Amino acid sequence: MLSPTASDVRVFVPAKDFSISKAFYQALGWKLNWEDAELAEMEIADRRFLLQNYYKKEWADNFMIHVSIDDAQAWYELASSIIVTGKYLDAKVSPPAPQAYGAVVTHMWDPSGVLLHLAQWRKAGH
Repeated sequence: MLSPTASDVRVFVPAKDFSISKAFYQALGWKLNWEDAELAEMEIADRRFLLQNYYKKEWADNFMIHVSIDDAQAWYELASSIIVTGKYLDAKVSPPAPQAYGAVVTHMWDPSGVLLHLAQWRKAGH
């Protein structure tokens, strides 16, 4: 019997203000691959998600994205420099902190309240 396969997985991420969210992710280094009035494909490190021109507070406040990174401090500094401009609604970032599961994590909230876990792994293979 032939087993089905998959070649990609992409999540739909809510956006309270679609244009501000697109600009936020681009300022952080995500590439905008394509967009229409309702969706925008964002990419970093050959990984993509679909930013959606749709918002429900309860959904956004419980939505999380985990991103493996190489330098939590550098990401914190980049995010801080972008957020301080005041262009990105309620976006915020917390300083890197070691976690019991083996990563140093910078938490960042996008303009819609989506939480990004930016994890610098202390051990290879995660």
